[in-house]
Parts: sequence; C-alpha cells; structure tokens
Amino acid sequence: MNTVAILQARTTNARLPSKVMMDLAGEPLIVRQLNRTARAKLLGKIIVAIPTNPRDDVIWNLCNERGFLCTRGSEDDVLDRYYQTALAYRADNVVRMCINDPFIDPVVIDKVVAEFYASRVDYASNFIIKTYPVGMECEVMRFAVLKKAWQEDTQWREHVTPYIYKNPDKFTLKNVVNGYASADYSGMRWTVDTPEDLEFVRKVYDHFGHDRFSWWEVLALLAHHPEWTELNKNVVQRTV
Repeated sequence: MNTVAILQARTTNARLPSKVMMDLAGEPLIVRQLNRTARAKLLGKIIVAIPTNPRDDVIWNLCNERGFLCTRGSEDDVLDRYYQTALAYRADNVVRMCINDPFIDPVVIDKVVAEFYASRVDYASNFIIKTYPVGMECEVMRFAVLKKAWQEDTQWREHVTPYIYKNPDKFTLKNVVNGYASADYSGMRWTVDTPEDLEFVRKVYDHFGHDRFSWWEVLALLAHHPEWTELNKNVVQRTV
C-alpha cells in the first residue's frame, strides 16, 4: 500500500504570517516538523502542499533546496490541494497533518496509521475524542474517501476532512487515544498559530537544541517548567 503523508503549508497566516519559516533552535519550523515526520516508519512519501500564491515561493524554494517534495494548488480550496497531490502521487492512503505542529511525534503518527490499518476503517484520527495535546493531530484516510469528500463537500473545503468525520453514517471512523490509562493532555497547547505559541515552542526547542525528542520528554520537561505553559494558555484554538 502506498501511504502518502501530505502536510499543508502557507505563509499568509492571519495571526502569525510566515510562521513556517521562523527559527526553532537554528532551523525553520517547517524543517523541524518534516524531520520529525520523516522518522515515522509507516509512511511512504512525505509531501508539502502549498498554494500557488507567489508569496509562498519561499516554501517552494526551501523544499527544493532541502530535498523535500512539494506541490502547489488552490489557496482556499485546501481539499482540492490535498486531492490533487494524492492523485499525482497515486496514494492508496493519505495521512494529513498541518505544518504548524513542530512537536508531532513519529511514534504517534505510526500509532494512528497502525490502528487505521488494523481496524480497516475509512478514516482514523487522534482528535475525534481528544486525549493528546493540541498540535499532535494526525489523520489517515483511504484515497477513495478523500475523493468522495472532494466530490461532495460544499461546506468545509478549507479544512479538508470535516466532511468525513462529521458524517459517520457515510464513513467508518476510528478514534485513537494516547493509550496511557485515562490520561487527557488535550488542555495543553503545542501548536504554533500566534506569537505566544512561538515563544512557548522556542523554549522547548532551545532546551533540547534538536528535533529528536519525544512528546513524553516534552511532558517531563514541562513538569519542571510549568510556567512555560502560561505563555500561550490564553490563546483560543480555532474550531471548524
């Protein structure tokens, strides 16, 4: 099976423009996340899908310089951007992540993909019922399911997958939890949407100085530095 990971990215973010290019301990955020994603064992190709907007040439150029695969498509119809990328790479399954999650853990990615395979569902993710920190989201779907959403969705195309997980009568769904008793870490915010988020993430990256740490190491670090979580605790997560 050809399981392709597609990570959407752009520079025209309203709350923190060009966040994907901002420095995390000596490397752009996008490079940190792609390095982490590449350590997942159950992924095939990893592709960055960006808009055709000339402002995003900086991402295109970086990907080409560093050897990362990159495609371009619609800026507003992100679902079409995903579909066209998956079609071009002949994906059997598509793994979706956003590029503003530089703590994404390859072990978590593999867990979601493995449970998707084992359960033989149309779609699996780790956020239908949230037990992971915000910023650890991973989704997996069959290409045929992505295609059906692409053909039928008229409401959520900017967000790619809500048509799938909001229609359990049409698709079989699997929720993946973190697997550690009843631990719920969903109140933690590990994504980058605002300057406050970036300040928090930089604290962690400056501590480690690399991108090979696990999400459990982040939890242990924050147990010693709970004040760091105050930096972005008031940031409101946008919902679909």
